[in-house]
Amino acid sequence: MDKDKRIAVLIDADNVSDKYIKSIFDEISNHGTPTYKRIYGDWTKPQLAPWKGVLLNYSITPIQQYSYTTGKNATDAALIIDAMDILYSNNVDGFCIVSSDSDFTKLAARLREAGMYVMGMGEKKTPAPFIAACEKFKYLEVLASTVTNVPVTNNNGDIEKHNKLNPSMANIEEIIDALRIIITETSDDDGWAFLGEVGSMLNRRYPDFDTRNYGYSKLTPFVSSLKCFEIQSRKTNKISVIHKYIRNKDVK
Repeated sequence: MDKDKRIAVLIDADNVSDKYIKSIFDEISNHGTPTYKRIYGDWTKPQLAPWKGVLLNYSITPIQQYSYTTGKNATDAALIIDAMDILYSNNVDGFCIVSSDSDFTKLAARLREAGMYVMGMGEKKTPAPFIAACEKFKYLEVLASTVTNVPVTNNNGDIEKHNKLNPSMANIEEIIDALRIIITETSDDDGWAFLGEVGSMLNRRYPDFDTRNYGYSKLTPFVSSLKCFEIQSRKTNKISVIHKYIRNKDVK
């Protein structure tokens, strides 16, 4: 995504901890420029007090929403209404919805129908429908953690362990199968496919796919760790630019 894209950042304070604030905006800066920055909640509640200390530092506008009735989430309604108002203002190119709440599934789908780029952020407990409704989805725990580049897929035991510990993430075996299929569909006569295109297609199939989920900062070392693919580097006309190509290991 063009980093000049204007993104409206809408945060559900009821479902997100203030400890993630730096990680949230660091990640958004990789995808575009945050314009609208709003956070929703009942600021009379003591549990939201920690948020008040970080709002000024990040120039986030708090939106007060009283809980008029028990059992109804007024915060969600306020965020959804604002999102639609922003959509019709034609002032943004995309949205970042920060919440672990499935109530925003329909909103994400509607914004995408309107041609908006929609990125979701939430904890690993986020329901699958909301994740699927977003073009990209980032896990807050992963964004806040340090990338270690420790392989997680050296053998079947490692794969099974990772899948059990992270049931909400894209299953590693599914990722491997998807990579095999994408490579087959896009490869040349010798079985080689451009890794950048393969990565983009994989992201479209799995909105929550992010190499950082598996301990890697880049796609190439992650794919290498899977031990199922060959990777080839090819020089280009520009000395500093090298393209990576990938092939299924069973190709002869």
